[in-house]
Amino acid sequence: MNQLAYCNGHLIPHEKLSVSVTDVGFTLGVTVSEQLRTFNGKLFQLDEHIQRLGQSLQAIGLPNIDLEHLKNEATTLAAHNYSLLEPGDDLGLTLFVTPGSAAADAELAKPTVAMHTAPVSFQRWANKYQDGESLVVTSVRQVPTNCWPPHLKCRSRMHYFLADREAREKESGARALLLDQDGFVAEASTASVLLFRADEGLIAPPEAKVLPSVSVGVIKQLTEALQLPFVHRDFTVDEVHAADEVFLSSTSPCVLPVVSVDGTNISDGKPGATYQEILAAWSARVGVDIAAQATQFAQR
Repeated sequence: MNQLAYCNGHLIPHEKLSVSVTDVGFTLGVTVSEQLRTFNGKLFQLDEHIQRLGQSLQAIGLPNIDLEHLKNEATTLAAHNYSLLEPGDDLGLTLFVTPGSAAADAELAKPTVAMHTAPVSFQRWANKYQDGESLVVTSVRQVPTNCWPPHLKCRSRMHYFLADREAREKESGARALLLDQDGFVAEASTASVLLFRADEGLIAPPEAKVLPSVSVGVIKQLTEALQLPFVHRDFTVDEVHAADEVFLSSTSPCVLPVVSVDGTNISDGKPGATYQEILAAWSARVGVDIAAQATQFAQR
């Protein structure tokens, strides 16, 4: 069997998937997207990702995409391509939608709807579960909410690219920590930021100011079971430096510890006990040792 992709209602050979150079997703960068992953071949939090996609489509004026159809096609595509992997491996699935060709009348243009998969890129972060991430606060800031709504998940990510470039120039291998326009912590490049304080519990930025993270939603559920308090509120870089622990959370790695910010260690500069609890609880929930799987397939 060969790897498949999905495009505009059809499963096609993966290598045939393409986007026209006249597509608004290319010419203007108008692309909404969702990134999912599997555990044991099953797409994780599929309903939540599809619901968020629907909110993004509403925001760009494409409310008539059949989300139930996309959910079914994503399941079919993931099952087929997962069957081609080595036992124990898993997939990432990218779903994206654009308004279609810029050459067509805007009211007549047909959206481009596509999905493709690839083995999860474990090599990018397998060592981070043990060694941790380093962050650098950058001059590049989060996109203001009056440019596009925070709940819109899109591919317009020049600010991430520039922020990470600046972070790496300051510290090799570091990732960017972006502030909002008021100077509060917003997010890392392609990941949500959370703090842990022993006297307060877990802290994430206000929901109204950042992308509604599916992964943060999972952490909220896990911390409830672990009887750890969880709050959303603004916090500053000084609070990050003073935190007992700092985490990053996103779809594919799930949760990673942050061990330094701007060259200063978080606590003792090692992954903390609360991070270990959350990672273990997440692994138990999905039936996969998340860190061990990443290590096993990092060199595939």
